[in-house]
Amino acid sequence: MSTDVLDVALRLLAVFLVFLVFPLVLGQTEHKVMAHMQGRLGPMYAGGFHGWAQLLADGVKFAQKEDIVPAGADRRIFQLAPAVALLPYLLVLVAIPIGPDNAVGQFVDAGIFFVLAVMGVGVLGSLMAGWASANKFSLLGGLRTAAQLMAYELPLLLTAASVAMAAGTVSLPGILDAFEWWWVPWQAVGGLVFFTAGLAELQRPPFDAPVADSEIIFGAYTEYSGLRFALFLLAEYAGIVVLCALTSVLFLGGWHGPWPDGLGWLWMLLKTAVLAFVVIWLRVTYPRLREDQLQRLAWTVLIPLALAQIALTGVVKVVIS
Repeated sequence: MSTDVLDVALRLLAVFLVFLVFPLVLGQTEHKVMAHMQGRLGPMYAGGFHGWAQLLADGVKFAQKEDIVPAGADRRIFQLAPAVALLPYLLVLVAIPIGPDNAVGQFVDAGIFFVLAVMGVGVLGSLMAGWASANKFSLLGGLRTAAQLMAYELPLLLTAASVAMAAGTVSLPGILDAFEWWWVPWQAVGGLVFFTAGLAELQRPPFDAPVADSEIIFGAYTEYSGLRFALFLLAEYAGIVVLCALTSVLFLGGWHGPWPDGLGWLWMLLKTAVLAFVVIWLRVTYPRLREDQLQRLAWTVLIPLALAQIALTGVVKVVIS
């Protein structure tokens, strides 16, 4: 009994450390990658060599700012929203396998349903922030978030269902146990749709119309300052880590790779890092989509592609059986 408790404690501690470290590393990486791609000199100076202290300087800046709650705001909901935005991604990390032999924080039978449902809860933090801020720009950002969530949740679920159909299970470790390399080209369209829809749910550029600073100041987060604003930024980076890890598990084989299974965690880390770099690259490369363009992309492109992927999966399963 004590051995089981110790094993669970160590798994949860490892997940918590990943949750604390990886989003910060991703934030630092985004500073440097954008600085190189766009010729930004500012992020390259803090601390001297390659601007190593930029993230630390940002943390000190957020900690020094006054925590302000608008007089007309729903105080309790306003203060709770950053936690609702951040904590669901910690729960999702618990269910993502990083290696063979049950190398996962906690085995969940219906893993796909669990992670997608909890990720949807994270988006609700933005809705709560927009509604509770008593600011018309924040409310508009929250409404845009709601519309975006409704449009992009469907292709996200459909493409994940395609992988579950192919593997014959909704368990994430089970999907990896059933994985075959010939799935990669066969499920490529579904992977692209899943990754794109995930970016839209995270409100990452070019899908950042809900936080468009040039139109509505900063959307649902306009009234936030100090550490509460920093928590929303941390939630964004944690969401990127979760999205890239899930895409790796569902569509790229997760820990499967050319190395021995004992090094599967390294292969999983490499795939997740490459996808995170793509997320940063997209932010630098493409301009923001208008709200009507966002909706058109979801309903006329991504959802038909996701349905086509499910149909193809069904045909292939019938042929194989």
